[in-house]
Amino acid sequence: MTQMFTDGSKVYNKLAKEYITHKRGFFIMAPSGAGKTYFIKNQKEKHWIDGDVLWEATNAHPKGEWWLEPLDVIDEVDQRSDIITVQAKKLGFWIMGASNNWLKPDAIVLPHWNTNKKYIKTREMTAYDGGAKSDKLAQVLSHRKWIRQWAKKGVPEFKSIKEATDYLASLESKE
Repeated sequence: MTQMFTDGSKVYNKLAKEYITHKRGFFIMAPSGAGKTYFIKNQKEKHWIDGDVLWEATNAHPKGEWWLEPLDVIDEVDQRSDIITVQAKKLGFWIMGASNNWLKPDAIVLPHWNTNKKYIKTREMTAYDGGAKSDKLAQVLSHRKWIRQWAKKGVPEFKSIKEATDYLASLESKE
C-alpha cells in the first residue's frame, strides 16, 4: 500500500464524538499486556482512547499482526503511528498505546515483570484482543527495554496505567 498525507478531519471528528478532547493532549506508552485495553474499556468517561483504535482508523496500522513482521516493517508502522499521535495530541486527545518510534511519550508504564506476564496470560484465557501472547515474552521483554529508554530521557515512569493517567490528568487540571 502506498501512503500519503491527507486531511484526517473526518476521522478525528468522528473520534471526538466518542472520546472527550482536552486542552492538552497526552500519550502514554506501555508494552503489550500492561492493562491499556482493560483500563480504556472500564473508564467511566471516555477520556482515553486506545492507540490501536486511532492508528487503525487512520491507516497508520495495517490489518493483521504487523508486530510479527521484520523490524523494518515494525519501524515504519511505528513512525506512521507517531505522526498520527502528534496530530491527535494537538487536537486534545489522550492516547494510550504501544506503538512508538521517535515521539517522546508523556508517561510510560512498565508494570513489574511478573504482573505483566500475568496480565498477558489472563488476556489469553479470557478475552484475547490482540497483542503479544505468552509464546512471545522475549519480544515483550525487548519492547520493555526499548520503552525504558524514555525514562532515561526524563519521561515519568509508572507501574500501573491508573498511576500514569492520574498523574497526567493532574497536570491538565493545574493549567
